[in-house]
Amino acid sequence: MPENATEVTAAGIARLAGVGRAAVSNWRRRHADFPQPVGGTPASPSFALADVEQWLRDQGKLAEVPLRERVWQEVAGHPAGAAEALVHTGCALLLVRDRPTAWRELTAASDERMADALRHAVDHVLTARLGPDTPSGTPGPGRATPPGTVSTPRTADSTAPGSTSTPGSTTFDATTPGSTTPGSTTYDATTPGSTTPSSTAPGSTAPGPAAVHPASPPVAPGVHRARAVRTPTAQALLPSVPLLRAAAELAAGIGAGQTFEFLLGRHLDANPRQFTLTPPHLAELMADLAEPPKDAGRPAPDRPLRSVLDPAAGTGALLRAVTGPAALYAQEADAGLAALTALRLALGADGAPGSPPSPGADGTHSSPPSLAVRTGDTLRADAFARLATDTVLCHPPFNDRNWGHDELAYDPRWEYGFPARVESELAWVQHALARLRDGGTAVLLMPPAAASRRSGRRIRADLLRRGALRAVIALPAGAAPPYGIPLHLWVLRRPTPGVRPGPDLLLADTAGLAASAGEAGGKAAGGKAAGGGRDRLDWPVVRAAVLDAWRDRGDLPGVSRVVPVVELLDDDVDLAPARYLPRPTPGGDARGLGEVRERLAETLRLTTRLTPPPATPAVPAHRPRTTVGELARGGALSLHTGNAAPGGRGPVLTEHDVLTGADPAGTPFTDPEVPGAAPDDPVVLEPGDVVVPVLGGGTVVRVIGEREAGAALGRNLQLLRPDPAALDPWFLAGFLRGTANNRQASSYASTAARLDARRLHLPRMPLDEQRRYGERFRELAAFEEALRTAERLGGVLVQGMYDGLTDGTVTPA
Repeated sequence: MPENATEVTAAGIARLAGVGRAAVSNWRRRHADFPQPVGGTPASPSFALADVEQWLRDQGKLAEVPLRERVWQEVAGHPAGAAEALVHTGCALLLVRDRPTAWRELTAASDERMADALRHAVDHVLTARLGPDTPSGTPGPGRATPPGTVSTPRTADSTAPGSTSTPGSTTFDATTPGSTTPGSTTYDATTPGSTTPSSTAPGSTAPGPAAVHPASPPVAPGVHRARAVRTPTAQALLPSVPLLRAAAELAAGIGAGQTFEFLLGRHLDANPRQFTLTPPHLAELMADLAEPPKDAGRPAPDRPLRSVLDPAAGTGALLRAVTGPAALYAQEADAGLAALTALRLALGADGAPGSPPSPGADGTHSSPPSLAVRTGDTLRADAFARLATDTVLCHPPFNDRNWGHDELAYDPRWEYGFPARVESELAWVQHALARLRDGGTAVLLMPPAAASRRSGRRIRADLLRRGALRAVIALPAGAAPPYGIPLHLWVLRRPTPGVRPGPDLLLADTAGLAASAGEAGGKAAGGKAAGGGRDRLDWPVVRAAVLDAWRDRGDLPGVSRVVPVVELLDDDVDLAPARYLPRPTPGGDARGLGEVRERLAETLRLTTRLTPPPATPAVPAHRPRTTVGELARGGALSLHTGNAAPGGRGPVLTEHDVLTGADPAGTPFTDPEVPGAAPDDPVVLEPGDVVVPVLGGGTVVRVIGEREAGAALGRNLQLLRPDPAALDPWFLAGFLRGTANNRQASSYASTAARLDARRLHLPRMPLDEQRRYGERFRELAAFEEALRTAERLGGVLVQGMYDGLTDGTVTPA
């Protein structure tokens, strides 16, 4: 095997062949010629990708490896590691998108010459997007710009003495990440001897000293002034050349930005414990909360861009959610992650360097956003210490005891009080306020303990007195990691001198709304709402409630309340919304309970009508039988394994949905055949499909109808798609639910049972006889659903009566 050949794990083989990992294990046991491991560990071996591909083709299990799977395997098996491979790929994709002609010229050369020339081309495009690659901690030659600020585009009239620019032409200052000016063809890379005049950052609201916040501390040691993505050397790029060629080919089909999103998403999924992700729906909600009013949200052509800072950028999800043109600033402590985030944001921006910033019909800028990404510990070494932005979005690390309590005791950012060692989140709150211009807005994701811990009550009290804290919004559990607790959103606004602070605080709690949305669907079991939990969070309902409460600042019983600050300034200063917003009684008031009672009575009448007739004893019939596996081999049905996870672009039918009878939530996939529509080519449900859970050893089967069609098949689910001319779906589902059938088709481990649908038995019957059985099975399914609904409504009525009698809204008459 060639040195540094690409390797693939069992999971990668399963993805290539479109099967489950159990099938790969079976192949290794049953086929002596299956490729031997070349690396990895005994528990997780890796195999040579070329050998695996050849074996799959020889066995007729693979016609051609999908291009994006090949690219991902090249990334995963890169000798320098997947993270470094992604950096090289992102640099190349940026070149592919911004300078396609230059890329085509490069690819005509040999790998060695391409790697050498690629280094210079990549450096140019990185400089245009992210600024010059100056040494960490050392300002560029002749640069007078303060650390963290970004110079604006300058014309020939404002260039330094000695400049060769001609009048009327425009020169790019490479210290301006991503800025563009019409007619620009020359880049000033801050060569020795240049004297670039200092200027304000794109996000500052006024030129001069007013753009620098008075609370900004001096530049701290350890600040990284270099851009987050260093220019790779030709030697480092050489092993990546085949990968870069393949990635460019993939980008030609689905776009450079989508290609990088796909590869980065795979990398994040493969290392779930290394990253704390901000779900896309939550990121969009936070960005919407920080959106300025419509009359001030879009800058006129002669005004600076709106500036947005994320001081704990992570994977860049919050800044990616920002809409409209904006100057984006990010800082991340992990250097490798900062590089990936910088490339992700650069590739996600619309437009390309060199395109003129023409105003749109509404007077908005259409140029790409400015972008500056820095590496370093934000609290200890702030890379943007002199920046005053319009907006701060932040998902800070929670419960961090090593945030710099001892070193930062006299830091001027603590305007509202010195945070205790256990109050790292309040340190991030004050950092966000210190980086805002007067009147700017910050939105932070916070743990619920930050609203009530006694150690932070003095800081919370001062935030209230000075009008800095404007809203505390409780989200349902499952909104973001850690998924088991209901996190909070804090909306803050930097007080404007001379303006009276707000006299109240908006408190909102959406946990009850999410549960109500699930109950309205009538699909929960055991009295539990289908709207709660990580997989069942109804984001459209939560988003609408939060934005309405924030924009209207009105009282909605059980959802939001505007509380006077004076009522909150007690000994505890407890700002938990649940304390001031008790969850509404199930069913509402006495009138609502009456409606629940009527629905329950109607459901019970339906249940009575659907009750099966008495069973007629019969002698057990001995019919010829077959298995699902045999039917699949004969073409009577096809088998598919679910691979989709909730939180993507479309709804996902999860294992929880099948077990409880809940419906998938979300927007249907409009065209699953479009390349790049979903990262992992999900199996899209069709009417008549039969879905069986893999785990649990239960007898639960679901037949897909019109309301579930269009959703993706989730993990731990198997799908059987029968041919209507050979099999009736309800007949198939009914016999699959037999207890004895499930037992003989399940394998039992120490803690769980795993069902292999291929081993399930079915009797051989003509299609007409199948339909007769199928009709009876359909009636049983309707009876089962009516029982579920009655159980849920009964639970709501009982709890509502208890609550109404105890709080006085219902009398015992």
